[in-house]
Amino acid sequence: MNVTVIYGGKSGEHEISLVSAAAVTRNIHKNHNITLIAITKSGKWFLQDSRELERIRQDSKAVFTISEEASKEVTVIPGGGTDRAFMVNGKTIPCDVVFPVLHGTYGEDGTIQGLFEMVNIPYVGCHTLASAITMDKEKTKSALAQAGIPVVPGLCVRRSDLADWQRYDQILEQAQKELGFPMFVKPCSAGSSDGASLAQDLQHLNGAIMEAFNWDDKILIEKAVNAREVECSVTGNPTTYDGSNDFEKVTAYGPGEIAPKHQFYDYDAKYNDPDGADLLIPADLPEPRLEEVRTLAKKAFTALDLSGLSRVDFFIDKDTDKIYLNEINTMPGFTQISMFPKMCAKSGLEFGPLTEFLIKEAVARFNATRKLQTSR
Repeated sequence: MNVTVIYGGKSGEHEISLVSAAAVTRNIHKNHNITLIAITKSGKWFLQDSRELERIRQDSKAVFTISEEASKEVTVIPGGGTDRAFMVNGKTIPCDVVFPVLHGTYGEDGTIQGLFEMVNIPYVGCHTLASAITMDKEKTKSALAQAGIPVVPGLCVRRSDLADWQRYDQILEQAQKELGFPMFVKPCSAGSSDGASLAQDLQHLNGAIMEAFNWDDKILIEKAVNAREVECSVTGNPTTYDGSNDFEKVTAYGPGEIAPKHQFYDYDAKYNDPDGADLLIPADLPEPRLEEVRTLAKKAFTALDLSGLSRVDFFIDKDTDKIYLNEINTMPGFTQISMFPKMCAKSGLEFGPLTEFLIKEAVARFNATRKLQTSR
């Protein structure tokens, strides 16, 4: 099978994608023919040399770099299908399935998924609508609350609210009255804690709001829960599973627990500080509580029509023991310290078989949807 791994991208998580994609590529079975396409920070697509693939395979710690040769700029063909989805200098790039290891904006938000749908090729991960909803934290919270899944109390603020100082003052008053300090402020559609801040008082709250608006036009102010951070990996396809394919069965792995050594689990703790957090798999919880987390993770995965893979993140309030679903990542990290592959491996699904699992689900979903009628 011809597998095209796409990585990089325009988001603030570009560098994380280079690390994740290298790990994924090393663990795709060598029976597959792998092609590498890198997206620069400016959004241009380039075919990468086969030597880059060999370099990554030979060094378990190597990270992808991006070569921007003008002669290897990629053209995407709408309706091209697996025969001619991607072209370079008039020549087609064989592609049976895409594995887009792209995090955040333009990679995890439904934009590139919509492109793959228009190009008419299978791709790993959630479909367009599911990706778009889960990228928007406000819409995710609304959908989860409607499904009866507990979420952290919070307020949504739009950039337009800043133009009306009376409205903005009302929001600040409402936040203090309903949430109380401390509060978390974060962009609605950013990942890896980009633009997220902990506000201890009104002065810090104003600064945190301005920082979050650097990353998005819509932000969330949430109650800062004194929480344990628990995560659960999920795979499958609840929409099409009929009992015939194990890779479509909705399955939860873990959960695991993150014990940050920073003020909270910020970007540095996640990616830069090798000692930024302790990772516990399974989480230090009694089995009934672990099963509750797994059940909620699968319920959320199903309620939002997710498919392929996701990492579902929870808070467990240390003071009340109440559980909240915090957010869902539809293309979680695959770095050396990332929880998603670690939780799968702990449950018996090692990294290599995991990539094969996801590729099979992508192809099966593509084949199923292409059987649907689209015109009379």
